[in-house]
Amino acid sequence: MKNGRIEKTNAARLLDKAGISYELVPYEVDESDLAATHISEQLGEPIEQVFKTLVLSGDRTGYFVCVVPGDTEVDLKAAAKVSGNKKCDLIPMKNLLGVTGYIRGGCSPVGMKKPFPTYFHSTALDFDTIYVSAGVRGLQFKIDPKALISYVKASTADLIK
Repeated sequence: MKNGRIEKTNAARLLDKAGISYELVPYEVDESDLAATHISEQLGEPIEQVFKTLVLSGDRTGYFVCVVPGDTEVDLKAAAKVSGNKKCDLIPMKNLLGVTGYIRGGCSPVGMKKPFPTYFHSTALDFDTIYVSAGVRGLQFKIDPKALISYVKASTADLIK
């Protein structure tokens, strides 16, 4: 924030350019607790509506993205299957910035360095709005999941354990 104003992120500018409406929602960052549950508490929103963006690497397709509810774990078998891989794993944290342009706790499904295949857990469609990172720690998009899924050319699947 600058002078009480929220600074737009590159991800926000991309959504502006595409004509997609969203709300930027700031929250207090706790460097020792970057978990989505902390963000959910800060926002006063149900954790099922606060989604985290995970980057994985598959043995056949390379990098891909899974966006799942904040209190869940991605099911690696399900993620591999939906992405056309035999097996996959989360990328090492030290590789996140180089691959996506984002840091842990600020990884948005919008505006990564390259467009990667993206999959949202199917429950995203249960809500009128969901929260995802706006590209920096301390800022979330409140956005229509259908518009977001369409914009990032994602599909939905059951991705959690």
